[in-house]
Amino acid sequence: MKKSEKAPLRYASLSEAHRALGLPPPLHPLISLMRDARPPRLEGSSPQPHVLSFYKVSFWPRHRHTLRYGQGYYDFEAGGLLFAAPGQVLGGTPVPEEEDDVCAHVTLLIHPDFLASYPLAKKIREYGFFTYAASEALHVSEAEREVLLGLFRTMETELASRLDEFSQDVVIAQLDLLLTYANRFYKRQFLTRKAVHHGLLQRLEATLADCFHPGRLPEQGIPTVQYLAEQLHVSPSYLSDMLRTLTGQSAQQHIHDKLIERAKEQLSTTSLSVSEVAYALGFEHSQSFSRFFKTKTTLSPLAFRRSFQLN
Repeated sequence: MKKSEKAPLRYASLSEAHRALGLPPPLHPLISLMRDARPPRLEGSSPQPHVLSFYKVSFWPRHRHTLRYGQGYYDFEAGGLLFAAPGQVLGGTPVPEEEDDVCAHVTLLIHPDFLASYPLAKKIREYGFFTYAASEALHVSEAEREVLLGLFRTMETELASRLDEFSQDVVIAQLDLLLTYANRFYKRQFLTRKAVHHGLLQRLEATLADCFHPGRLPEQGIPTVQYLAEQLHVSPSYLSDMLRTLTGQSAQQHIHDKLIERAKEQLSTTSLSVSEVAYALGFEHSQSFSRFFKTKTTLSPLAFRRSFQLN
């Protein structure tokens, strides 16, 4: 087995991560802010694949995944913010030689236990960008960069100060604000990429149309968000968040809308039984289809058919 194919390294504690990076022990066992830290590396220029047991937020002075469309660029160039949740495999992607000297300007590591008993412990799991791919990083403007770096500096100062009963509250408040700004800036990025995402929406509709082609659903089953994301070469979370910003609906809701649209069409224009309609739409059991239909329309399939016929 080649060295690059070895199982990812696993870091259960911040102290282990610091040792791997050749850094002094963290000032706090559950949260650490590092500057200009390089990830563990394999021979050559590829970062060593590794898995963290904590959240990671990194600010990069420049990022190679600036989005280009046609002859124009759609992203700001004042830096990029990347996120990772506990349990994700990081690194292992070859880095171009010209960018091999670039390291994260700021890296924040937060153990889940640091958030325990705070509302942020639940809230942080609701941010989709913690599961975005590196190519879906947040690109910030100069003004946005200063806002984010200011929050990092405040946390750094607090962590370097003598701990007291307010220290954790202050850091949690700054972290909460940092993530709120990140969420706000991502919404802005979805809008500034709107022209590009219009093409993505078209490809999504084409992919769904192919999935719902007569005879496909019984064979392949109802498409999942994961499947659609793979076809469109984006992460599932990014796809849903992008769609929610631009259309008000998640990817799952788009799939459900298409199912209901086809179900209504079958119930109103054919004499197929409810069981036959359910099978045609990829449901294994007619009961599951009936519950789904009633949840989405407040009517059972038979009640819908009767109301349609009465009209």
